[in-house]
Amino acid sequence: MANHSQLGFQDASSPIMEELIQFHDHALMVALAICSLVLYLLMLMLTGKLSSSTVDAQEIELVWTILPAMVLITLALPSLRILYMMDEINEPDLTLKAIGHQWYWTYEYTDFKDLTFDSYMIPTADLPLGHFRLLEVDHRVIVPTSSTVRVIVTADDVLHSWAVPSLGVKTDAIPGRLNQTSFLASRPGVYYGQCSEICGANHSFMPIVVESAPLANFENWSSLLSS
Repeated sequence: MANHSQLGFQDASSPIMEELIQFHDHALMVALAICSLVLYLLMLMLTGKLSSSTVDAQEIELVWTILPAMVLITLALPSLRILYMMDEINEPDLTLKAIGHQWYWTYEYTDFKDLTFDSYMIPTADLPLGHFRLLEVDHRVIVPTSSTVRVIVTADDVLHSWAVPSLGVKTDAIPGRLNQTSFLASRPGVYYGQCSEICGANHSFMPIVVESAPLANFENWSSLLSS
């Protein structure tokens, strides 16, 4: 999870988030090259000798037409690739339904019978020692590690947004509409997120906690909860 002095992204815990971070770094390098070129030309104009003579500048016009197009292509192609990867959901191993309420989440494991629960934030006064304030919940979402999880997101009252940054997931929860996304937790761990759509007075008090566990542990947990 993020810390107070962190300037970059959280550590990637899914293949999609790794791709997003790589694209972010790629776009920053392109922006750095553009800024360096503009700064160099600006300094050249300020320090060079001004001339009022007119010259035929067809070559430079050709360059400043083609060069921006090439820059846009270098940004657009990786971006489109990641967009298609995020929309691609092929035979998920598990389907999870997340329903946003004011101000808690309801989760339904549609592959199991009667496996559903509400997830509320733990108040600060009841928070166990060592847990994170405003981020810990009474019931975590448990998913198996290295398994593709499809998440169907909707809302019961107002707009919400189901977001877990380290997994590269952010999907709006809209009343009367089903949105879907997917993720694959590449290693065991606990991943924190929050509602990312202003949904009322207690918007900042409906966190999301996803725990990735080995398949055997997930099967034991699901059998105990559904029995």
